[in-house]
Amino acid sequence: MITDPTFNQQGGVFETGGSYMIRIIMHGCNGKMGQVISSLLAEDKEAQLIAGVDVFDDGHNPYPVYKEIQECDVEADCLIDFSSAPAVDAMLDYCVERNLPCVLCTTGLEEVQLQKVEKAAEKIAVLRSANMSLGINMLLKLLKSAAGILAPAGFDMEIVEKHHRLKVDAPSGTALALADSINEELGNQYTYVYDRSVRREKRPEKEIGISAVRGGTIVGDHDVIFAGADEVITFSHTAYSKAVFAKGAIQAAKYLAGKPAGKYDMSDVIDAAG
Repeated sequence: MITDPTFNQQGGVFETGGSYMIRIIMHGCNGKMGQVISSLLAEDKEAQLIAGVDVFDDGHNPYPVYKEIQECDVEADCLIDFSSAPAVDAMLDYCVERNLPCVLCTTGLEEVQLQKVEKAAEKIAVLRSANMSLGINMLLKLLKSAAGILAPAGFDMEIVEKHHRLKVDAPSGTALALADSINEELGNQYTYVYDRSVRREKRPEKEIGISAVRGGTIVGDHDVIFAGADEVITFSHTAYSKAVFAKGAIQAAKYLAGKPAGKYDMSDVIDAAG
């Protein structure tokens, strides 16, 4: 059924030429996001999940699952990673060895791991995003415009993120991406503050406060607050299910398959779709 694919390098859209489907490996297939992606790919007409990797497996998946990524010997066009920070190093090594494009969705990476991502992108296509949803990535662009107007007018900026009680890293990678988007627009002059309980002083001007809430089953909620004199402007994004992130990850994998080595992000996927 599967024949050799032809990829449109400019637009990021594969040309089927018949029955070809993008072949995807799911790293972290038995996690919550991995299972959502598995369900969506089961109905997808342009891509298929051909193997999974997860240390925990009870044999319920309709595709082969490997406990160690180096054991996975299937041929694929792209890998989607929704695992854990400790598992990312071996995953990157595997993708580099096999010249396999990677959609890296795991957050909470250490600085040394981020450097490894940079090195991997010199050899393979790596798409990394703190948040895979279309809405969040549009918000990143909107915040640049807002910050350029409101910060010089004296508005203070605060970010409040809320996630489920099981999320282990804080603040979220998305909250940091939102702060970075603002800071880049303002010449990276602002510092980030996560805890004000250790000091008693007036709020500095060039500061972005980031607060994390953990509780219940909140999928993902981010508020970016611009607080000025006598007025407040708030940008809000709420994810009601993990499907919004799963759909973005699948779209990213379709885009990344066949791409040359380099760093990519969701803005590339959005631009290609437009």
